[in-house]
Amino acid sequence: MAAQAIHQFAECITCHAWSPDHSMIAFCPNNNEVHIYKFIADKWEKLHVLSKHDQIVSGIDWGKSTNKIVTVSHDRNSYVWTQEGQDWVPTLVILKLNRAALCVQWSPKENKFAVGSGAKSVCICYYEQENNWWISKIIRKKHESTVTSIAWHPNNIHLATTSTDGKCRVFSTIIKGVDTRGSQGSASADWKFGEQIAQLDLSTTWAFGVRWSPSGKTLAYAGHSSMIYFVEDVEASPAAQNLALRDLPLRDILFVSERMAIGVGFDCNPLIFAADETGLWSFVRYLDERKVTPSASKASQLSEALGKLYGQSRQGSSDTVEPSKPRGGAHENCITCIVPLRKGSETIIKRFSTSGLDGKIVVWDLENHVAITK
Repeated sequence: MAAQAIHQFAECITCHAWSPDHSMIAFCPNNNEVHIYKFIADKWEKLHVLSKHDQIVSGIDWGKSTNKIVTVSHDRNSYVWTQEGQDWVPTLVILKLNRAALCVQWSPKENKFAVGSGAKSVCICYYEQENNWWISKIIRKKHESTVTSIAWHPNNIHLATTSTDGKCRVFSTIIKGVDTRGSQGSASADWKFGEQIAQLDLSTTWAFGVRWSPSGKTLAYAGHSSMIYFVEDVEASPAAQNLALRDLPLRDILFVSERMAIGVGFDCNPLIFAADETGLWSFVRYLDERKVTPSASKASQLSEALGKLYGQSRQGSSDTVEPSKPRGGAHENCITCIVPLRKGSETIIKRFSTSGLDGKIVVWDLENHVAITK
């Protein structure tokens, strides 16, 4: 089994993030707190409890170069936590939201972070050195419903979002004095803050889990209708591929290389997707392989037959329909978060972790189990 370690930290985990050296982990046990654990003497020990939020913490990200933690919550606030000695000191970031903050992510250069919300908007936050505070600029023009996930492009300027209005959008987040116009490429230099670069209307249902490939050439996101979408050259001339899944929808996606991605969600089992030499994406297999009992095998055959009929009638012959697999394994409930465990500047991710509604954090190792497509 590819699951390298399984840790039961709580009854339910909302989100999690790792320290830069992967020696500590921060997670929300489905309440208003963030718990920080460290692996000491062959066991995990709780070191800190961050408890400034008033409601459930919905997003955590731990800066790899700055070592700062950013958190967002249903209380509509965000905190940037800085370690001073043995303590974590919070700085409040006023987001000016009238609905819950749902997700957060540092930009690649970690000079700003983005927050998705239930207020049909995205906040781009950056530190103003002169006044010693965090500024929030809001992109609120285009979204028609809740922003469910966000993803920074490697150029530190473009930001992709998904929403419960079924659309995936890409915005420019260039900020004068924070970003340099020459850093994001020729065509992008003309975009102003908050301008919409692209809008993808591939999903007819809620959209989740947007993510860029390491080079930024491919964008992937999932639909609540058990679909995953891969889009090439988003800014210039988008070319999309729709992949229909046999079983339950995905909640999050991670590119482990330019031509391989991992999807996680309601099936409680990571799914592997890969692109061939021509750029055609397809389902490879479930990562957490299990033995199938005779009864489960018959159920899978029935599910496969019904799914084939459903997939062809809804999506047409051009879409791919994936085989059914039994659920259960390392995770026992929906996986809601997937985080890479990248060493240094390596481009291929060989280890990652997942957390879910079962309160587990599972560390997965691909190196000895999957031939990673570069």
